[in-house]
Amino acid sequence: MRIDAHHHLWDLQVRDQPWTHGLPELHRSFSPFQLRPLLEHNAIDTAVVVQTMADAEETPELLALTTKDTQVKAVVGWTDLTDPAAPDRLCELRDAPGGTALVGIRHGIQDEPVSDWTSRRDVRRGLRAVAAAGLAYDLLVRPDQLPDAVRTVRELPDVRFILDHAGNPVISEAGLDAWTAEMKDLATCPNVAVKLSGLVTRTPSGDDAVRALRSFTDVLWSTFGPSRVMFGSDWPVCLLAADYDHVLAVAEALCEGLSDAEREAVFGTTAAHWYGIPA
Repeated sequence: MRIDAHHHLWDLQVRDQPWTHGLPELHRSFSPFQLRPLLEHNAIDTAVVVQTMADAEETPELLALTTKDTQVKAVVGWTDLTDPAAPDRLCELRDAPGGTALVGIRHGIQDEPVSDWTSRRDVRRGLRAVAAAGLAYDLLVRPDQLPDAVRTVRELPDVRFILDHAGNPVISEAGLDAWTAEMKDLATCPNVAVKLSGLVTRTPSGDDAVRALRSFTDVLWSTFGPSRVMFGSDWPVCLLAADYDHVLAVAEALCEGLSDAEREAVFGTTAAHWYGIPA
């Protein structure tokens, strides 16, 4: 089973996406009907749709989509972790139509002005509630927030964490060293995996993505290993830099040195295991 562990869907007629303002490539609606031929063309069996808004209504809508679409089988949704009633909110999501497809929770930590958001007591309480509900937690952070993410992952060993976009590193020789140190620290924690996603978009314009990213993925293979790395297209955000086919081709090229079993992990079994997606 081949899995795209990270993509997004939205309908601007239902809800605005303010973060797309000024981005004509993204300031339009993206539906499962647009995604389906991309998945079929690339032999992707299952896709994980990930929240975009800190809006309590978005996640039930995404869950409902999974009852109608045979390829979008899993949802990483949102709930307010700082709400003392977060455990109840998670139960409500699991009981909603399509609620069995809820596999994780995410918050746009990268949009928080502080570097230590996940160390807040109320956030930690919410993260424990996510784990108690049997869900993973996607970490979406800026590079300056990585040290706090490492500390949180280490101090909450019962929470399954998945680091989105490999921590959003600065794709440059200068950015590699600091990021590598954080990845080495993070990899010592067995309760975290990493998404090979969003990196083509971060590659400087005009650079060859495979060449620019090779040093970064080499670090991922040597620290986490393929059993803790999963592919995600980050479609349609990837359209800022490349189409779906190109993003997948870059990821496959970066995996050329892996064995067949290791490539199967990156493109399927890692996501299935960490998110609990049935075959």
